[in-house]
Order: sequence, then C-alpha cells, then structure tokens
Amino acid sequence: MSDKTKFEIEFVIQSSPQLLYTYLSTPSGLSEWFADNVNSRGELFIFIWDGAEEVAKLLKRKSDEFVKFAWEENDDDTYFEMKIIVDEITKDVSLFITDFAEEDEIDEAKMLWENQISSLKQILGSK
Repeated sequence: MSDKTKFEIEFVIQSSPQLLYTYLSTPSGLSEWFADNVNSRGELFIFIWDGAEEVAKLLKRKSDEFVKFAWEENDDDTYFEMKIIVDEITKDVSLFITDFAEEDEIDEAKMLWENQISSLKQILGSK
C-alpha cells in the first residue's frame, strides 16, 4: 500500500460533458492541455513533458463520465481520475479530480492541477 494521500478537487467547467470528455480521454485532447504531447498504444498512454516520457495505463473509462489512469512506474494502488458530474437541477458541469500525493506535496499537486485545468478552461472557452 502507498504512503501517498488521496485528495480530490472540483472545478466548474462551462462545457458539454461530451466535449469535455474528448479532452480527458483522447491523446489529441490531452495533448492540448495536460501534456506537451500524448500518444497511445491500446490502454497505454505516453505523456510527454519537456522531452521526458511518463506512461500511464487506462484503468477504466465511461463515455462522457470519467477516465481513470495509473502511472506505470507506481507499484502501489494510486491512480488519477477525472470525473464529469452534471448537476441534475442546474445542469452545471463539474470536473472532479482524484489524485494521490505525498502528504507534504498535496498543495503543490493541487496547484499543478489548477494550472492544468486553467489551460483546459481556456481551450474550452470556459471562465
């Protein structure tokens, strides 16, 4: 078991769940905001930042609802998940991020997600 701590953050995104899902689940969508470049081979996604590659396995996905990945180099139960939630009454779309980090790195990890989601919102034209 990991000594990493699970954390969750929520972002309101002005987008349709279908459009948002394509940015979360496809190499071309992810490479627009999450990494410099993303390639996939089956269930393996290769994320490239500044020439360095990180490989993640797609664990689960449900169209227009969520994607769940695990980094290959992690030999624990950690993962990161991006879940789309639509409020039944207001129809507001939220993106819930679940991730893991060392206890003393959670604030830094949240800040990284906030920066990434800020880029995603810009691409989507969301405020």
